[in-house]
Amino acid sequence: MRDPSPTPVRTAEPYRWRWLILAVMIVAEIMDLLDASIVNVAGPDLEKSLGAGSVGLQWVIGGYALTLGAGLVLGGRLGDRYGRRRMFLAGLAAFTAASLLCAAAPNTGTLIAFRLLQGTAGAMLLPQGLGLLRENFSGPELTRVFAIFGPVLGLGGIIGPVLGGFLIEGDFFGLGWRSVFLVNLPVGIAALIVAAKFVPRKAGDRTVRVDLTGAALVMVSCALLVLPLNQGQEEGWPLWTWLSMAASVAGFALFALQQRRTAAAGREPLVTPGLLRKPAFTVGLGGIALFFGGLIGSQLVLTLFLQIGRHFTAGEAGLGNLPLAVGTAIGGAVSGAFLADRIGRKVLQVGPLVQLAGAAVLWRELDGLDAASFSIWDIVPGVTVAGVGAGMVIAALFSFILAAVDDDEIGSASGVLSAVQAVGGSIGVAVFGSVFFTRAESGDFTGGFRYALIVQACLLLVFLAITFLLPRKGRPEEGQHGGTPTATAEGPGAAPPLTV
Repeated sequence: MRDPSPTPVRTAEPYRWRWLILAVMIVAEIMDLLDASIVNVAGPDLEKSLGAGSVGLQWVIGGYALTLGAGLVLGGRLGDRYGRRRMFLAGLAAFTAASLLCAAAPNTGTLIAFRLLQGTAGAMLLPQGLGLLRENFSGPELTRVFAIFGPVLGLGGIIGPVLGGFLIEGDFFGLGWRSVFLVNLPVGIAALIVAAKFVPRKAGDRTVRVDLTGAALVMVSCALLVLPLNQGQEEGWPLWTWLSMAASVAGFALFALQQRRTAAAGREPLVTPGLLRKPAFTVGLGGIALFFGGLIGSQLVLTLFLQIGRHFTAGEAGLGNLPLAVGTAIGGAVSGAFLADRIGRKVLQVGPLVQLAGAAVLWRELDGLDAASFSIWDIVPGVTVAGVGAGMVIAALFSFILAAVDDDEIGSASGVLSAVQAVGGSIGVAVFGSVFFTRAESGDFTGGFRYALIVQACLLLVFLAITFLLPRKGRPEEGQHGGTPTATAEGPGAAPPLTV
């Protein structure tokens, strides 16, 4: 007689070393994100060592973000096809090697080229982390992982200027600015060894097609936009700069058309075409670019003002960014814990208003400053208030934009948002750097800072108008963990949104 009791289903044991995988992902990706801001305080040292001018500095800082953003969605798709472990190891090895090349650069042009290469390697590395975590964690553990992964990544942009200032001012072994790149070597090599040993092998899906035409259109369009913004001010805005920006707009329009035709032909596009037909999502892309362009650009101007205008050392300028970081952390905590759920979309409107209030306080603080007796404490209130407003927006923005997309589109949408955020930061570096140096070249550093505040205020007002077109409620918590896509979200370019 058969036993009527059902045979228990044997569930697969969780991978033994899965928490070590989380540690490696966090270390490697913080290293990647750190390099977006760590060189902000290296301007005077680069000028002394390599003769880097204002345009060269903008390219060294913004070039990394440009190639990182332009390649993020492609990097996610390559991970789908060739396997996330393989692409993670390749990206990490290339990133570490590019860091060594940056440290050894003999001149500004070479350093810029290696920074572009470093950003490209980062674009291959960064999207793989989320996919690897999805492959090795599930259920409640995955929720815990996201709760750790998202906020920790946000530390990369915050500690970048502080760590960069410490390394440059310490001048360890006489390396100066080169140490901000060399610090990646031991970390990268150690992460590479651990990842190669403990990240399990899982084959990619060779049926996935990589849309190289779409990737090329994105990269060329981004370059056509950032190139004139970096070079235009120094060259007097000749005709080619305007033609280049117009060609960039046409290139992005062509990309959207090409993605729709690719999907209609039964092939896999880089970006889910349905996303581009959602007004709230496309408007949100503009909001992401405006907000992060203004935030990252103004953070750079603060550092330049402290170093060039008030002769702070690299270490002092790095610490000068702490009020902004502290304010951002406070604003993010308040927004995430209380405001976003209670007042919904209004948190995205309160945030920029608080930033504008901080900019107004900072404007007043700049009145009558004595360069000889200037201290960072003179501007701490305004910078901190602006940081609080920024943190309120950062904590909630991705959730409200992702609320406009369907569940099966979250992976693709998140990759696109991350890419636009990075490219927006690169544009912000170009625009705000040009605005500041327009006045700084004549010695009016305070005027340059004020001009930057005006530009940021204009961007914040446009962003404020855009927020009224976003969904009233953010994406439900079960579909959004710590600012990252859900565990079930699949799609090209699935990457955690970058933060600063």
